[in-house]
Amino acid sequence: MSAETNKAIARRITEEVFNKGNLSIIPELVAPNYVYHTTPEYKGPEGFKQYVAMERRAFPDLHMKIDHMVAEGDMVAIFYTYTGTFKGERMGIAPTGEKLTMRFAVLSRFAGGKEAEAWPYIDSLTFYRQLGIPVPQK
Repeated sequence: MSAETNKAIARRITEEVFNKGNLSIIPELVAPNYVYHTTPEYKGPEGFKQYVAMERRAFPDLHMKIDHMVAEGDMVAIFYTYTGTFKGERMGIAPTGEKLTMRFAVLSRFAGGKEAEAWPYIDSLTFYRQLGIPVPQK
């Protein structure tokens, strides 16, 4: 697939899956052997669906704005502004009701017209501070 096709798939994941919550299209956009490289890792379309559902429960007004996107070969890098209000539990952390505006980036690899892997890079300190969550000491 071309870099432009991969960028179009990345845009659909952002707009339709994260921003609109259309989880039913994930198998169309994400490879069967997909890995979202975070702790914990989310694997396959079902794992990615679980991750997105968790984010949308925690931040029901979640919006991801694409600030910059570059692609070369099978790789796409996206720089986002993530906004939302922390209204639901997320990974054992109770909601604080605080608003979040955070920049982050994701580097994704595509294969066969689907996202095959993604590596997110976030500013965890901003995340904790804006949401009023104590910064973990480990």
